[in-house]
Amino acid sequence: MTKQIPLILDIDGTITSPEEWRLDPRIINPIRSWDGPVIFATGKAFPYPVMLCRFLGIGEYVVAENGGVVYDGKTIEKTTNSTIPFQVAEEYINAGYELGPESISLANRWRETEMLVHKDQPLQPLQNIIDPHDVELIDTGFAYHIKDPTVMKGDGIKILAESLGFELQSAIAIGDSINDVSVFEIVGESFAVGNADSKAREVADHVVDEEQADGTIKILKQMGDSAD
Repeated sequence: MTKQIPLILDIDGTITSPEEWRLDPRIINPIRSWDGPVIFATGKAFPYPVMLCRFLGIGEYVVAENGGVVYDGKTIEKTTNSTIPFQVAEEYINAGYELGPESISLANRWRETEMLVHKDQPLQPLQNIIDPHDVELIDTGFAYHIKDPTVMKGDGIKILAESLGFELQSAIAIGDSINDVSVFEIVGESFAVGNADSKAREVADHVVDEEQADGTIKILKQMGDSAD
């Protein structure tokens, strides 16, 4: 069993199953039994990881919207006031395009700092709209995120580390995408699951063959065994 090691977890592609990227129920017990703070660092809108923490019965430590919203269980902090991502999304719609299906509408409904466009939607028109603006477009495998380029998951983790009182070098992180790179770069040990993109693989300290939740379950078991 680990001894108060902070665990930073991405959600989509990391603790999900390949079938529609749903939460893999096998991950619940390993997360609940982790002997240390568990932080969800995700591109999802703020309410989603908070409710996941509540359903799991763990501390509500969240970095949402790729670092745009940070929550230490007491205080909600927005790390950017930029409205440009919302302006870009509106321009895209006004140009005759859609952000995506109903699932994307719900994913965007509570967003405070960034917007999503489904990967089935035309990319080049979106890129043309973005180019004159001070925004960043990242592909997380699930969707295109339109975001403030100064906002990153890693910066949100730094805020939580100070608030919760842990050293970044004592933490481990597990993820699968380019938006996890900024976290991998600051923690003591980082892991990419088998479905991770090239950027995450390049930066991670370790890459496992198993994908999504299978990979994360394997990593958590190895970490637990090594601490026994």
